[in-house]
Amino acid sequence: MEHKKNVENKPIRKEIINPGNAYIELTPGTRVKFHFQTRTAHDARIVDDSRKMDKPMELVLGKKFKLEVWEVIVQQMSLNEVAKFTVHKSLCPQYPFISKTLRDIGKKPEERRRCCGMTLQNEGIGYPDLDALLQHPVDLEFIIELISIELPEQYEKERWQMSDDEKMLATNTLRERGNGFYKSNRYTDAETCYREAVGIVEQLMLKEKPHDGEWKELAAVKTPLLLNYAQCRLIAGDFYAVIEHCNEVLNLDPRNVKALFRRAKAHAGAWNPMQARRDFIDALALDSSLKSTVAKELKSIEEQQQARNVQDRIHMQKLF
Repeated sequence: MEHKKNVENKPIRKEIINPGNAYIELTPGTRVKFHFQTRTAHDARIVDDSRKMDKPMELVLGKKFKLEVWEVIVQQMSLNEVAKFTVHKSLCPQYPFISKTLRDIGKKPEERRRCCGMTLQNEGIGYPDLDALLQHPVDLEFIIELISIELPEQYEKERWQMSDDEKMLATNTLRERGNGFYKSNRYTDAETCYREAVGIVEQLMLKEKPHDGEWKELAAVKTPLLLNYAQCRLIAGDFYAVIEHCNEVLNLDPRNVKALFRRAKAHAGAWNPMQARRDFIDALALDSSLKSTVAKELKSIEEQQQARNVQDRIHMQKLF
């Protein structure tokens, strides 16, 4: 009799509904996905059901999720297992707030009620059943189906999950992937990789004091990524974006020949002939091997200028 009482008093009690497949040890950083149904233990009233939310719950272990008991629960399960966990109310005081967040997903911002201390005291959190649960906590039942386990090395982490070293590694991977796409003439895919890599480096730069040693090292990583991204935008004909990104490179490195040349091409494409000529000439002054290429570009600008002059004269004649 005493043994039964001890079992019933355990803070988490598990009942297997479907045993699932093999057990996999979950290390920190493992990403799991599961469907859940939450019920009040005393009357089995359904509080939430992830299937009605059209999306399973996703956790990354070790990231201090507000409802810690869910991390404990999934580490006791096998893949594809379905189990019911009865959890003492002392382990899930945050559940009403987790539930509110999940229910608010998909709502417009103005439809969501914010939970500052004053609002919580006067108006609750916006859902009567959750307000009741908050005011009168009860033991909860979680029926969990563990549908996916991805160990850290098996998936590409989202940026917020990465350490600084992992972000630098991801930057290198994205650059190499972008280069591969570029060589295969998949310019849109290449541009996506370069843009994401630039974003990661900029995030790291925000942690450093501008123009300090580590900031300059990151700027040196960012420069070729920006140039590659600018080249993709040049191919797409987005000339003013190219000018903007090349300006950024030249602010970091005023003698960067590639930035000058690509900005010159963009100015020519946007028909800013004066600026284009100046950039082509400045690029040639820094790299004499561009002599024949720059000569062709300047000749092309001159021919376009002459053609435009002819068109302008014809247009003027039609006005009189």
